[in-house]
Amino acid sequence: MRPQLVVPDSGVLNKALEANRARLKKGAIYKNAATVCVIPTRGAIPAKVVQAWFGLMSPMNHPFIRLFLIGMEVGQAYTQAVEFVTSHPDLKTWPYLLTLEEDNIPPPDGLLKLIEAIDGGVDGTPYDAVGGLYWTKGEGGQPMIYGDPAVMPRNFQPQVPKLETVQPCNGLGMGFTLFRTKMLLDPKLPRPLFETRQAWNPSVGTAMFTQDLWFFNNAAGLGYKFACDTRVRVGHYDVGTDITW
Repeated sequence: MRPQLVVPDSGVLNKALEANRARLKKGAIYKNAATVCVIPTRGAIPAKVVQAWFGLMSPMNHPFIRLFLIGMEVGQAYTQAVEFVTSHPDLKTWPYLLTLEEDNIPPPDGLLKLIEAIDGGVDGTPYDAVGGLYWTKGEGGQPMIYGDPAVMPRNFQPQVPKLETVQPCNGLGMGFTLFRTKMLLDPKLPRPLFETRQAWNPSVGTAMFTQDLWFFNNAAGLGYKFACDTRVRVGHYDVGTDITW
């Protein structure tokens, strides 16, 4: 160490107080970020996926728990998980519910970025659900960013991902998606919340929804807003081929 004349020093962060105040507000780390992570599974989770989950960061000094649901149809699993959380005297007060599926590989800072995005820390707009960017499996995979809210009537056509931003949409997959718990408490949302539906009515035609788009279609009709955080790039692992899409 070189010779120094030591004088009182307020510190690097204090000297840039305005910039660091803005950083804290953007990251929303001063807010309650308690999160329940809901994981439907058939019972066995691939090692490559588990390894990634071990590295997933949760907000420091905030509660984070995992809730597994084994052997259920996926819509039923999510519905039962949400009903449990929203009827629990403590968990229903936690602001966030994260859905995570057994073949999804999120980046270590994925949850931190979703919390930043859902509270408007990226584009200034708060959302009710924000998901990471992942694709359906296969060479012709499609991004799970469904429908442009600026285009009416409401649709769920896959959007082309924009780079490093929060992209508004009408619906998302649920492989790595953060929901506001207070939205899930809304009694105006049709029950069951998540339902895989294939039906035909002669007067209205065909209705086909996976459990995720069933929920998002109903919630969007009540004015809730959703987005995909394309900064959060999630792998979609195929255990049969050992390929991550």
